[in-house]
Amino acid sequence: MLKMKRIIALLLLFFSAPLIAQPVTINNLRIWSAPEQIRLVLDTSAPARHTLFSLTNPPRLVLDIEQAVLREELPDLKGKNPVIKGLRSARRKDGTLRVVLDLTREMKPKSFALKPNSQYGHRLVVDLEGATGAESPVTKTAKSVGERDVVVAIDAGHGGEDPGAKGRGGTYEKDVVLSIAKELASRINREKGMKAALIRDGDYYIGLRNRMKLAREQQADLFISLHADAFRDSRVSGASVYTLSQRGASSEAARWLAERENSADLVGGVTLEDKDDLLASVLLDLSQTGTQEASDQVARHLLQRLEKIGRTHKGHVQQAGFMVLKSPDIPSVLVELAYISNPDEERKLKNSQHQQKMAEAILNGVKGYFSQNPPPGTLLAKLEPRDHVISRGETLGLIAQQYQVSLSSLRSLNKLSSDRIRVGQVLQIPET
Repeated sequence: MLKMKRIIALLLLFFSAPLIAQPVTINNLRIWSAPEQIRLVLDTSAPARHTLFSLTNPPRLVLDIEQAVLREELPDLKGKNPVIKGLRSARRKDGTLRVVLDLTREMKPKSFALKPNSQYGHRLVVDLEGATGAESPVTKTAKSVGERDVVVAIDAGHGGEDPGAKGRGGTYEKDVVLSIAKELASRINREKGMKAALIRDGDYYIGLRNRMKLAREQQADLFISLHADAFRDSRVSGASVYTLSQRGASSEAARWLAERENSADLVGGVTLEDKDDLLASVLLDLSQTGTQEASDQVARHLLQRLEKIGRTHKGHVQQAGFMVLKSPDIPSVLVELAYISNPDEERKLKNSQHQQKMAEAILNGVKGYFSQNPPPGTLLAKLEPRDHVISRGETLGLIAQQYQVSLSSLRSLNKLSSDRIRVGQVLQIPET
């Protein structure tokens, strides 16, 4: 019996020894540079135990990975990165792989591990936070004498290490939404009285709350987040438009009220910091209610325009608790441009002409909303509206009253033989 136990112990030792000694392999290293952050991602064969610390004079970052080996040489970054001058590595006697990042200046580092997902295996992530020297893509709003431009913040979803959904043909959501976002921004910037603010203009990731923060810093009048949906059934298709759900608004209100004493942010131009609980709650509720009503109006305009260039997934605006929609005083919508999991829609999303059609449809929806709701103090508020997109429940008489024009002049300019109008129809508004 004793002999058998010894044999079993030896067998266990024999089979476990290679597993214990097997080093973690670093298969690849990717670097994503954003205006306020640099992210390094190391693909590892297994979870990697590591330590991270900074050195000064000169500034360096040291990453020690236990029992690890490099599969390939580190990339040469000389002259290619505004913060990382170079990368070097060495294997220490105890099996630790030391990776040293030579920096141009001190940065605030942090690291964490990511578990495998549908796109990647195990990953070790190192973030360097602080201004990177790269120019921010968010357009600085030009303040002119008199009236200002309306600012539309355009958020291309995902980016960098977060590719979003992937089509069967290999198309990544992050790439097509960025292309359409840039096309939309270009068209908005050609409009008199309008200015675009791209939340990201390259292949890097921005945190969800930071996207909201960037829009607020630019005092955006509207926030549009662009995405491409996916579903396990490749036959599902169509565009969708979302606004914030009531549940999402309630949770965000609770967060703002809880943190108001430590926040310098204004809500609707008013600080909540010095208000008592009841007054702060009332002010926040008023701001959120007005913002949600405006978001719903914008969403209806966008959906009507998208219906003209292709199928929509549902015939009405949907609601969800998406984080990027939670600004309490910026009307915000999320547009799922199509289902990238549908092969036909994936092909369209990659087509430059279709991208232009989608950008034009969104632009027309934005113009339709602002023609009826120009923010006070903007140039659009002074310009005579050029057209009016008819919404549900409107009549020709009500539209004439809204713009203070006669019913007969409205009929004459639009060559209407009767007062019958339809949802989505565009009317020209006569000069007063």
